[in-house]
Amino acid sequence: MKKLGLIVNPIAGMGGRVGLKGTDGSQILEKALKLGAKPVSEKRTREALQKLESLKGSVELITYPRQMGEKVAVDGGFSPKVIGSIPEIQTSARDTQRAAKDIRDLGVDLLLFAGGDGTAQDIYNAIGESMVVLGIPAGVKIHSAVYACNPARAGELAALYLQDKAKTIQETEVMDIDEDDYRRGRLSARLYGYLRIPYERRYVQRMKAGSGATERYYQEAIASSIVDDMSDEYFYIIGPGTTTRVVMERLNLDSSLLGVDLVYKKRLVGKDLNESELLKKIKGQKAKLIVTPIGGQGYLLGRGNQQISPEIIQQVGKDNIVIIATKHKINSLQGRPLLVDTGEGAADALLEDYFKVITGYREAIIYKVTS
Repeated sequence: MKKLGLIVNPIAGMGGRVGLKGTDGSQILEKALKLGAKPVSEKRTREALQKLESLKGSVELITYPRQMGEKVAVDGGFSPKVIGSIPEIQTSARDTQRAAKDIRDLGVDLLLFAGGDGTAQDIYNAIGESMVVLGIPAGVKIHSAVYACNPARAGELAALYLQDKAKTIQETEVMDIDEDDYRRGRLSARLYGYLRIPYERRYVQRMKAGSGATERYYQEAIASSIVDDMSDEYFYIIGPGTTTRVVMERLNLDSSLLGVDLVYKKRLVGKDLNESELLKKIKGQKAKLIVTPIGGQGYLLGRGNQQISPEIIQQVGKDNIVIIATKHKINSLQGRPLLVDTGEGAADALLEDYFKVITGYREAIIYKVTS
């Protein structure tokens, strides 16, 4: 019988919709809770485990107590072997690291873990490359390449690996950033090491890639096209990214490089807004959403911009989503589609279509978006 380990970071992703760009540290977690943040990692882990239901009789699931894995496993119909202990109060990185070591020492074939870049770093610090692991994406910022494209793909790839149908193992990057700098609008990712994951190209995400200096000319052309077409009838939600930042510069407006801003009549009416603030400001109004994919990965929604929630998308409307990307960024995807992972299946399904992508001044291509 194969052994599957499971670790859930209960607080992963909670800072996303409330605009905090992460939940590292007790003070940030407390702030997130005061802003009304809700847990997301358990739901996303459940989506992954649903893809493993057919293996219940042939796989032993080993996990940590309560919210670190036991609860979601039992709710999913598994009878897990529960090891270790966790505090009654909020769990920490030390609990994740201890769980990883304990599960590895039991000779587990694969460790599934739900979290973000901080969780991946905790796993790496605890066990390095000593066993095969796979991440279920649940964090706000996911630059690391150790995660599946979405929770369902994580479950599917885990099932293939446990049935010896996915045999390729690849060392992939564990990346993380300083969240305090991130909140100040400075993004600098650091390579911490590598983890070994089952590798099937269509199941796993790539490491985030930055924009090169030569991109500037093309970003300015895109920005000119966007600004020239702006209508005073619409509010414009401007997503994070260097390409969208050039749009704000073209408007001579202050912007939050890594947050979500709101423009009306070419004036800034909201900076670094969270989900609830956005919903209040655009309620009953016409609105457009301007977003750019993450370089190298292709994620359009669900990575670093969770403030743009399914509720925001529904209010804006599919036809009012404006995608901008330089040709270099599109070419770097090597034909792979743009990706969405909003956390809501209905929203993802709505966005699975072909969209116009503005690539220059009055230039555009049609490109596929999928979950």
